[in-house]
Amino acid sequence: MAHVVRGGFVESVHRGTAVVTDPAGGVLLEVGDSSGPVFPRSSSKPMQALAMVRRGLGTNGALLALACSSHSGEDFHVTAAREILSRAGLSETDLQNTPDFPYDETARIAWIAGGLPKQAIAQNCSGKHASMLATCAANDWDLTTYRAVDHPLQRAIIDAVSELTGFEPTAISVDGCGAPIHAVPLVGLARAFGRLAGATTGPEAKIASAMRRHPEFVGGTRRDVTALMRGVDGAIAKDGAEAVYAVGLPDGRGVAVKVVDGGARATPVLLAAVLRRIGVTAPAALAALENHPVLGHGEPVGSIVAVGI
Repeated sequence: MAHVVRGGFVESVHRGTAVVTDPAGGVLLEVGDSSGPVFPRSSSKPMQALAMVRRGLGTNGALLALACSSHSGEDFHVTAAREILSRAGLSETDLQNTPDFPYDETARIAWIAGGLPKQAIAQNCSGKHASMLATCAANDWDLTTYRAVDHPLQRAIIDAVSELTGFEPTAISVDGCGAPIHAVPLVGLARAFGRLAGATTGPEAKIASAMRRHPEFVGGTRRDVTALMRGVDGAIAKDGAEAVYAVGLPDGRGVAVKVVDGGARATPVLLAAVLRRIGVTAPAALAALENHPVLGHGEPVGSIVAVGI
């Protein structure tokens, strides 16, 4: 699905799958076989957040958007994650996500220059984990085992993932942050995002509204996922590790892309090509997705090019 071109020469090739679903969940466009299960990784976060809202998570706006995020670890992200915990009567010591430096390069350099070690609050999943803990506190569920697959919170998440995607998970493993992750067909991921983005009422609409109004809390000030939501009217989007990307459009269409080898450099380029194919017009946002030049001696000498879409 993508060629890495250096000086006119095809240096590398990425294989992948893309699918677009209609508002009813049927397939509008498919490249490759989208029926095979994948781990959506962080693209699962809006579905996980839906389960939390249904079980009493009381945050709104930017704090709810942070629950759906793989944030960049900028100051406003860390402050918001702490606020979620504080409102629930909790602290950073309750977090069980993997300690790390901030994702954003500028924020990471500043963090390290300040003499700070890797911390759970700075890791890109701290908004999700803080929200998981807040949901547990609202239900008087055990806080120390919230990552366990049989915990009431995680069972609620499985129910939400199954409902939105239309598929029961075929495998469950541990995500990079330590929380469970569920394998579903790529077509199911697209369907889930279409359903969230097309919702006009209920918790689904609440999730979509928070992401649309606060896209910088879903990603960061220098992230293409943030630029995409700002540039495509009514869209929600979430990137994920191992080259997964999902988008929901306000008319109920869903889009999901997965690069087989996990090569994240190709994913946004492929997503831009699919969005163009289905008639999405947003020059600045799509250009941000496609801005992945191939460098030679620090200068652009090629590009990543979508093929077969």
